[in-house]
Amino acid sequence: MEKKYAIAYDIGTTGVKTCIFELAENLKLVAAASEGYKLYVFPDGGAEQDPNEWWSALCSTTKKVLEKSGLNTEDIVGISFCSQMQGVVLVDKDALPVRRAMSYMDQRAREELKEGIAHGFKIAGANVPKLLVSLKITGAVAASVKDPVWKYKWVEKHEPENFKRVHKWLDVKEYFIARMTGEFCMTHDSAFATELYDIKKKEFSKTMCKMLKVNYDHLPEIKASSEKIGTLTKKAAEELGLKEGTAVFGGGGDASLIGVGAGAVSIGDTHVYSGTSGWVSTVVPKSIVDASAMIAAVVGAEEGKYNYFAELETAGKCLEWVKDHLALDEIDIYLEKKNITDSYEKKYTSLYDYMTEVVSEIPAGSNGVIFTPWLHGNRCPFEDPNSRGMFFNLSLETGKREMIRAVLEGVCYHLRWFIETEEKKVKTSDKIRFVGGGALSDLTCQILADCTGKVVETVNEPQNAGAMGATVLVAVGLGICNSIEDAKKMIPVSKTFTPNMETKKIYDKYYEVYKNLYSANKKNFALLNS
Repeated sequence: MEKKYAIAYDIGTTGVKTCIFELAENLKLVAAASEGYKLYVFPDGGAEQDPNEWWSALCSTTKKVLEKSGLNTEDIVGISFCSQMQGVVLVDKDALPVRRAMSYMDQRAREELKEGIAHGFKIAGANVPKLLVSLKITGAVAASVKDPVWKYKWVEKHEPENFKRVHKWLDVKEYFIARMTGEFCMTHDSAFATELYDIKKKEFSKTMCKMLKVNYDHLPEIKASSEKIGTLTKKAAEELGLKEGTAVFGGGGDASLIGVGAGAVSIGDTHVYSGTSGWVSTVVPKSIVDASAMIAAVVGAEEGKYNYFAELETAGKCLEWVKDHLALDEIDIYLEKKNITDSYEKKYTSLYDYMTEVVSEIPAGSNGVIFTPWLHGNRCPFEDPNSRGMFFNLSLETGKREMIRAVLEGVCYHLRWFIETEEKKVKTSDKIRFVGGGALSDLTCQILADCTGKVVETVNEPQNAGAMGATVLVAVGLGICNSIEDAKKMIPVSKTFTPNMETKKIYDKYYEVYKNLYSANKKNFALLNS
């Protein structure tokens, strides 16, 4: 039987990872390549990215994986995407951006939020009549400054000349689909993320557009995630180094597909992701909202399924911050520097591996040190762009090892907070799939198990879960497998971590303190950061 392969683009906040998978009984990674791009952050809360930098990274990494794999372009039967979500990419009729893309992290639109929905008598930060209309139609409410509709309105207000040139409002992966095929669309999960999507009619709502003053004509056609949207144009194929006419599928957002790549696809399955950001997501059969905790069930990649989703803006990003500012000698105090990966007989493949090994010697609870991972504000279970990270309870005995371990534990405390908040509305699974770069560390997996009291399962290539999810969509779209539910068979468990309940008792104590740190410092955050 002739082997078939798919290219999956995992489009993150800091870079793209391009993967080739063999479409087999168990998905097999053949080649992967990564390339970074910039995130432009401004003092007023702005966070933007350049779509041309995205495209350049896609072209470069596509050529690299083809070279690594030794495959011919004829062997590639489909292209799909797993992408960061809630970006705002405003394009003209030629699919060219009218301005840089606004990241999901952008929080400039405070006035637009206030004028649009956060005025009058409010519940959960939203005007009550508008909140009720929004919940009824969309199953969600645009009550966060980071929600896409307010970024759209910000451009309209602050950049009227750019706004006049807008033909369509796209999300991140839809920009690539348009550039590859010439087709303008959004998949159902991307459309839902605009908070203008009618979850019953499965279309954009004219009522919502009228209420929030959005030009309905700016919204594109809605397509299924496993649907073939079009084929590569000659120009796009030449730039990417692929074959003209290669099928391009809708793909999905990271919130939809990382769970698929984790094999957590049945109703009631819970997965945890720790990459740049982090989250807890449980598959549910209907729309559920906890407006007070900023949790909503987002439309999934498979029809009739939702992901009850709680997000942390900075998870693995906190460990990156620690690497750059605590682990490394930032101020050149040493005369000689040596990269740890160049020594120890190549024992360590990265500085992250070395860091997690040395902190494994520190006892659970980091000798009393607690870290809060809110380096770019926080969204759930409390919405506060002013909140920030802190190390709490330092002493003369505290060293870098305690501080680094405290960062790993702080992220896990917050993920536990998500699980407990979700369980007010749904039942999370007793066994949780853990994916993302954080799942590469056995220590982190065990901390998560001990902190939550849940059995933690990982899969092969957990850092490529999004790309694996995107590849499943190609397999479904081509009829190679019957449904997204087949991801369970295609992506089996590789490791299992059972909680140590004695260690959990230690974490229980520190977790209670962790939860108190926000309420105790809310006013201080506002004084310093508003």
